[in-house]
Amino acid sequence: MTRVAVMVIHGLGMQKDDYADKLISRLHKEFDQVMVMRGAAEKYLDIEPVFWADVFEEREEALFQQLVSSQQLNYQVLRRFVIHYLADAVAYQPVEHQGHNYDAVHRTLNRAMNVLAQRNGPETPLCVIAHSLGAVIASNFFYDLQFPSSRVPSIVDVTSALERGDTLTNFYSFGTTLPLWSLRYHDFSSPIQVPSSMAAQQYFPGLEGEWVNFYDRDDILGYPLRPIDPAYEAAVKEDIEINSGGLIGSWNPLSHGGYFVNRAMNRRIAQGLARTWTWVNRE
Repeated sequence: MTRVAVMVIHGLGMQKDDYADKLISRLHKEFDQVMVMRGAAEKYLDIEPVFWADVFEEREEALFQQLVSSQQLNYQVLRRFVIHYLADAVAYQPVEHQGHNYDAVHRTLNRAMNVLAQRNGPETPLCVIAHSLGAVIASNFFYDLQFPSSRVPSIVDVTSALERGDTLTNFYSFGTTLPLWSLRYHDFSSPIQVPSSMAAQQYFPGLEGEWVNFYDRDDILGYPLRPIDPAYEAAVKEDIEINSGGLIGSWNPLSHGGYFVNRAMNRRIAQGLARTWTWVNRE
């Protein structure tokens, strides 16, 4: 039996290392219902959260103390929020040379994929679930694997297809700021391939992989992807509008933090994961 490897990537802001616990719990519940089998998720899925916030956390807190706390500026709680959210996006920006934050963040994905490959095998199907800036990070990470350039450091000691991104079959983005990043480029018409070309041609020919994006119209940081460019319209299977957040956040920008426990989103992801597992284990 082949399990489906799932990598979860968080978004902007101050995060705890247990950030994915609620999503994993909800996803397990939905997957069990889709498979009509109690405990199916525990048996058929292997979910590994990526925690990249600590790459910036210490320097962001030092910046807050230096510029805000010591200077006794007003609105300190709000300023802390702005520094930890806005600084993540600024600090992650790629630079011309290697060895900076962009590469440090991507190494956290490398480590998670290594763990998944070790636990499940080198040719295990890989699915990615990514929130907010995490979806941008995932897009950049797999783009660098699929379309390598001299700026991108070569990945050393990578021996598995999973770690090379060759087994990527599904990508689920939600609350993503990816369309805003299109402003950095004159031409933003080269999205990542989901499933990857190697997955489609060599490892899982005939498997219907998918890139599905979720957004809430009240979430000012989350956007549909298909309108960006005809290439994204072709690459992204669906932009699905959901109502994220509870009574407090579902009607305003706080909806950005409510995706992880959204039943409609988790049910749709569970259906995709179940379809992938069933196809891979069909014989």
